[in-house]
Amino acid sequence: MNPKVFSYPTYIKEVHLDVYGHMNNAAYLIVFEEARWDLLTKNGFGLQKISETGLGPTILEVKLKYLKELKARDQVDIQSRLISYQRKIGVLEQTIVRANEICAHAEFTFGLFDLNQRKLVLPTSEWLSAMGASQVT
Repeated sequence: MNPKVFSYPTYIKEVHLDVYGHMNNAAYLIVFEEARWDLLTKNGFGLQKISETGLGPTILEVKLKYLKELKARDQVDIQSRLISYQRKIGVLEQTIVRANEICAHAEFTFGLFDLNQRKLVLPTSEWLSAMGASQVT
């Protein structure tokens, strides 16, 4: 698998800060999620497609490393790429980069969730394409 890297440029907002003046740990999850929704929507699997198909993403596990302090108004790029997709389970890597410096690194284990059956399902070709993959191993 040679996945595409999706870029989501943004900046650290004051609402993301804690009392120490740097980005709060929970805010990392918020900005990572913003980047994932941007990736999905731009690749044709946003809320409208989820509503039409009854299929959508669900996060199963998060592994997150805080590497460099982020402060208000820091310009960052959130880079996302699919690491693997085996049967029903995928792993997406996301990094927050500021001026070529990796500030945070996360791996999200996820799957495609059937909203009617309330269970994980095998990925569709549309879903795989939206995530930047061509096939499941």
